[in-house]
Amino acid sequence: MRIFALESSAGPASAALTEDGKLLAEFYMNTRLTHSQTLMVMAEHLLRLTGTDLKAVDAFAVANGPGSFTGVRIGVSCLKGLAFGQDVPCVGVSTLRAMAENLRHEDCVVCAAMDARVGQVYNALFRAENGTVARLTEDRALPLDALREECAQFGNQLVLVGDGAALCYETFRTFGARLAAEGARYQRASGVALAAAEMIEAGEYVSAEALRPAYLRLPQAERELKAKQAAGGKI
Repeated sequence: MRIFALESSAGPASAALTEDGKLLAEFYMNTRLTHSQTLMVMAEHLLRLTGTDLKAVDAFAVANGPGSFTGVRIGVSCLKGLAFGQDVPCVGVSTLRAMAENLRHEDCVVCAAMDARVGQVYNALFRAENGTVARLTEDRALPLDALREECAQFGNQLVLVGDGAALCYETFRTFGARLAAEGARYQRASGVALAAAEMIEAGEYVSAEALRPAYLRLPQAERELKAKQAAGGKI
């Protein structure tokens, strides 16, 4: 099965093509350029350089959150455009699950963390063992102190990934938590594709039309509006 995947949920952006679990090609950028400038260019070059027609793709996958509201929307919109009209599975993969795929061949507990601001992180915990990744928690947004308390039980088994990993490490290292190597710390489209293959096998896919972002919190503007309404302020 050939899976085409995109990832643009935070600072880096990437596009990948896999076939039966083998990575055929991947483009990755972590620059100051916006995803609207880079993502489709990478996708187009990847398809051209691998000689892959869209009709030869068996499934499409994208990191659909959590993450930057703008970045997630760009990734989902780009993938929907590429997959539109193709009667093949489309998969929205958790950004946090995609991160955990980087450590699939280690024996550890993966703490995937993204800085959600306002003293919180987007997080999920996974067990990586014998070439597999298993969920220990659902994706959630929670205070950093609460996550530290939960993770202390894992000691030096815990490996931190994501753009919130360094933030967590400042206090988590007191019980032995480790930072993943730089090259394995951030989400990539190849991880999205690997997770998507398992999801497709489990029947967890939708049509291109039905593919949606999966936010853990409302956008800031909506949160501020709701807070103002709750306080009785005028709109």
